[in-house]
Amino acid sequence: MENGNVICGSLFEDDYLIRSLGGIVTQPETALTELVANAWDAGATEVKIFIPSEKGQTLIVEDNGIGMSKEDFHGRWMKLRYNRLKHQGKKVAFPNGIQGTRFAYGRNGVGRHGLLCFNDNEYNIQTIKDGNTLALTLTTQIEGEPIAITNEEESKADNTAHGTKLEVVVVQNLPNIDRIRDVIAAKFLHDPQFKIEINRVSLHLEDLKGFLDQTTIRVPETEITVIAYFIDSQKAMRKSIYQGIAFWQGGRLVGEPSWILGQESILDGRTTLAKRYTVVISTNDLSEEVKEDWSGFKQSVVMQKVYDATSIYVNTKILELSRSSINETKAIIKQEFKEKLRDASPLMLYEIDEVIESISFSSPKARQESVIVAVDAIINLEKSKGGRELLAKLSLLNENDIEGLNLLLNKWTVKDALIVLNEIDRRLTVIEAIRKLSKDVNIDELHILHPLVTEARWLFGAEYDSAEYMSNRQLQTVLGALFKGKAIQRQDINYKKRPDIVCLDHSTMAITGTEEFATETELSTINKILIIELKRGGFNITRNERNQAEGYSEDLLASFPSARINAYVVGDTIDDNLQRVAKVGEHDAGKVYVVTFSQLVDTAEKRLFGLRQKLASMYDDVPGMELYQQTQMNFK
Repeated sequence: MENGNVICGSLFEDDYLIRSLGGIVTQPETALTELVANAWDAGATEVKIFIPSEKGQTLIVEDNGIGMSKEDFHGRWMKLRYNRLKHQGKKVAFPNGIQGTRFAYGRNGVGRHGLLCFNDNEYNIQTIKDGNTLALTLTTQIEGEPIAITNEEESKADNTAHGTKLEVVVVQNLPNIDRIRDVIAAKFLHDPQFKIEINRVSLHLEDLKGFLDQTTIRVPETEITVIAYFIDSQKAMRKSIYQGIAFWQGGRLVGEPSWILGQESILDGRTTLAKRYTVVISTNDLSEEVKEDWSGFKQSVVMQKVYDATSIYVNTKILELSRSSINETKAIIKQEFKEKLRDASPLMLYEIDEVIESISFSSPKARQESVIVAVDAIINLEKSKGGRELLAKLSLLNENDIEGLNLLLNKWTVKDALIVLNEIDRRLTVIEAIRKLSKDVNIDELHILHPLVTEARWLFGAEYDSAEYMSNRQLQTVLGALFKGKAIQRQDINYKKRPDIVCLDHSTMAITGTEEFATETELSTINKILIIELKRGGFNITRNERNQAEGYSEDLLASFPSARINAYVVGDTIDDNLQRVAKVGEHDAGKVYVVTFSQLVDTAEKRLFGLRQKLASMYDDVPGMELYQQTQMNFK
């Protein structure tokens, strides 16, 4: 269709591009990782990054890749969501004189905008190709244009020169140099043809030192082949960023390492075993399964087959490892009880060896702490008069407490104790997951934060820790009318299962209530309503958000005049001088509380008697998303 037939073209908000780029413009490590990936796709053999020490100085990313002509730049860089696979194919083109085979990482055309993370107004580019130098300035400040060229100059260059240089004055998100070195080294497998330098220090990309096993796996019922490496991260001197199962497609890390495959948890990330070992799954066959932003894999039948094959391999290696390292395990545990075993009889030492071997062989994934507890019980039982009786009740206390435990277990069964301990662990896991995920602007509050908070209403007070709060038809009808035209109907929500959910532009609400029979009519009516409005990660709550919640509460009171309403508006931060509690309706029938996720976490920790501080080491090294997935498995 000719331009003359167009009545109106697309219009763009001033910050359209920034809002569409997600973590690339908010997280320095993501931005620089994408720019390094761009250099890889350009056939570069060297990438040099300079990170300034202060804001106001210039950050530089320079590569010796193939470069871009004026036509290339206009047709590729300036095209939003440029489809590299469609226009250039999977394979990377190298500059003249460089031979090699690479598969490109780029797919969705957003990585090139990484410099906007550090300055969302403008940046500069100089690119050289075929004897020509093209220098440009790009800006997001032209009205009606997501991004535009404000300066463009061409000049002659050496015919042998090639590459691209990016420059930006840092005004925000100043990167931490050590963090960037660690992250980029963890994102790209070792390739002698691809060298990275940060502030004139060469980056030594990982070369899989310390691996214990290398196995080629052909995934059943597919054409996919992967190479699995089982690695002792202590021998490889790897950091916690490497622990878990790491998938590498074409030499680049997909998502973050985790011990969860799909919906299956292979190892508890808090265990000694999980913290020590790493599994790398390397392949070139999963490019079609990778999400566009490389944050993980798509859900598919193919990936489930890959996960199943990986699970079999990992479980087999763990079993072999537990058998081969039994002597090391014995030595570690006996060292733990060096003083207690000083006068131990040969029979006791023999029994301890048997316990360690039995647990290691039958439950190779058992935490070392659990084995230590079992050995401690054996020692204590041997030293106690009531030991034989307590053996039937699985004593977990030291010898001074055994007689007291004997009396205690006459009232408490082991099952009772496990129920209590599991509930404590579940609640602590919820707290940690919220604490780690609530500040991440890329976290989906609907699918991640809301399930955590809704399944744990005790965060708002003990009175909400009840199954009585639910959504019913009467409440749904009122909500439908109240939010008509405001609510967003999401295709990824099953409203039959989640009728309490209301999605707005910048937040998600769960609205539930409890019922009672009215004395006069004997009819069921709503008597209490709970509103939980969660803002997106990093959101600052202002007077507007609080007033909005007051309005919702007033409207609901008009429909349910005898009800009491408690509304919670939850965000990352709150405006200074904003009143945190607002009363609504006659006789204060409704109240609106403005709180932060941090307040919820602090309050929850106090409700659990400070146990989180005492057990911090169990959760500190486990990523937030892994804790979230663990809670969802527990809730099921």
